[in-house]
Amino acid sequence: MDAYVELGYVGLFIISFLAATIIPFSSEGLLAIFVASGLPLWPSILIATLGNTLGGVSTYYLGYIAKWKWITKYLKVSEVKADKTKLQIQKYGVPIAFFTWLPIVGDLIALALGLVKANFAKVLLFMFTGKLARYIVIGYIFINL
Repeated sequence: MDAYVELGYVGLFIISFLAATIIPFSSEGLLAIFVASGLPLWPSILIATLGNTLGGVSTYYLGYIAKWKWITKYLKVSEVKADKTKLQIQKYGVPIAFFTWLPIVGDLIALALGLVKANFAKVLLFMFTGKLARYIVIGYIFINL
């Protein structure tokens, strides 16, 4: 993690991007380090949000180009579970993209939204808003440490 801190905002962007994929990184921890060490709050929040949103978009895109048959075959997800997931995404709609910031579940939401070919512009809006809200909360928690 120290190497990414030394890279400054580029490191924050990279970690934030990777944290929104299936690669386990803590973008929240790095943002907290940045803010607690005195780096400006808003540029840090925006860089983390952009990186994390683009990472989420990459997961959405993977879902978009995938097929449900691949999910059941290669990821060993049962047909019943796949159908249930489709119904849940259709029930809650695109606003569920707001919750793509959640650990583990957020990646699955982004992937499922891509699989159902949800409206990209709307997914992007809700995804960005949710991730921004999360980083604002984290930034303000750690700014005074």
